[in-house]
Amino acid sequence: MALIVNRKARADYEIEDTLVAGLVLTGPEVKSVRLGHGSLTGSFVKIIDNEAFLIGAQISPYAYADNSEYDVTRTGKLLLKRSQLDKLIGLINQQKRTLVPLALKVMGRTIKLEIAVGRGKKKHEKRETLKKRKQKRDLAKDFKAKLKGF
Repeated sequence: MALIVNRKARADYEIEDTLVAGLVLTGPEVKSVRLGHGSLTGSFVKIIDNEAFLIGAQISPYAYADNSEYDVTRTGKLLLKRSQLDKLIGLINQQKRTLVPLALKVMGRTIKLEIAVGRGKKKHEKRETLKKRKQKRDLAKDFKAKLKGF
């Protein structure tokens, strides 16, 4: 079940491959994420010294915790297997791709981050995507109207 979704990611990037990674969070951050208080808009995943980090994600402070030293945009470490990390490093370096966070999900007792390897879209590509979506919606509407007539 997705708690926090980055809706702009699919509009701004052409998603090629996705994978799920664990995320190191503190107790109050976990409670805040479980309530759905946060945002992934504008955040990204960066690989530093063969470790992956989530940068720029905003997790609101939990109301019932001591928030005296709480950092809303704290950098979080991602938990990945070495083989997954090597694959990501290869894709980024070889094909000039970006790692984009898509959603924070609850899987059992743990909170996972769904990340994707994507290529940034240009403005004209975004407009074409919107045109295709509108055409598909219009065709579905016409088809439904024709079926209703029978």
